[in-house]
Amino acid sequence: MRKEIENYQCLLGVKTTQRAIHFLKRVFEDSLAESLSLTRVSAPLFVTSSSGLNDGLNGVEKAISFKVNGIDDDLEIIHSLAKWKRYALGKYNFHTHTGLYTDMNAIRKDESLDFIHSCYVDQWDWEVVIERQDRCLDYLKQTVLKIYESLKKTERALSVQYPVLTPCLAENITFLTTTELEKCFPNLSRKEREDAVAREFGAVFLMQIGGPLSDGLPHDGRAADYDDWALNGDILLYYPLYDMALEVSSMGIRVDAESLKSQLKAKNEEGKLSNDYCKAVINDELPLTIGGGIGQSRLSMFFLRKAHIGEVQVSSWNKEEVERLAKKGIHLL
Repeated sequence: MRKEIENYQCLLGVKTTQRAIHFLKRVFEDSLAESLSLTRVSAPLFVTSSSGLNDGLNGVEKAISFKVNGIDDDLEIIHSLAKWKRYALGKYNFHTHTGLYTDMNAIRKDESLDFIHSCYVDQWDWEVVIERQDRCLDYLKQTVLKIYESLKKTERALSVQYPVLTPCLAENITFLTTTELEKCFPNLSRKEREDAVAREFGAVFLMQIGGPLSDGLPHDGRAADYDDWALNGDILLYYPLYDMALEVSSMGIRVDAESLKSQLKAKNEEGKLSNDYCKAVINDELPLTIGGGIGQSRLSMFFLRKAHIGEVQVSSWNKEEVERLAKKGIHLL
């Protein structure tokens, strides 16, 4: 459990917070779209179960499913749009090095709720068409640098609009693999390693998540059927309010036929090869892409120096917890 903040001072009132959220989203969204050549598109709230387009997350979370009159297949509320975006890029005939982004809203009913986790998830989901030679770490890093520059631009704009919000992002983002992180902090837990490296560098892109470390376990769980575990990573920002690493984005170059088969085998999930999405990857019917999700509420929490994600989004929380937090000056929406 995280040590709770004592003597919390909210820097912006409720109405000002709402205006600031709108402002930062507009600045960041416009900057991201320009730097990555993205077009905004509409996105689904649910997909059919048989399509294989839903995000399996760590493989244990269950999607909310329901029936609709006139449709034989079950429909599932999305966990994320990791795979749908790749399908959409092909369907909409996007050109190489252009892509799409969308506001993604999801429900994750199995989420363990705390100050940075909600059952309601809102993020910018983005995806870009790439070429075969772009499936490399250099291209991944170049993309991360563009995203980080958009983060810095947003922070600068916020500090001008709201001078109480002093910039705290590191000048540069550091690249590190999970294996390198393990060697740096072998006696710490996975989460403690993230906190330690974020504390040291301020901003880190932690790469190659999903494959086993020296103890045979991955640094963190990753679905086997969208990110290539050798070409993915998380953006971690040091959050002084809690002296911790705050993950604001998970992204990566997507699987091709070879990495898809290998990763599904590693997780004993080869049965997924029969779904429509996996078959399309195997048969080269989908474009090669890079993509990810960037948490809207996480970024709002970070930029506005909030102690709880419930201060920047409306979700559901335990009544007793809401009352307890209010006594500490943390008022949830």
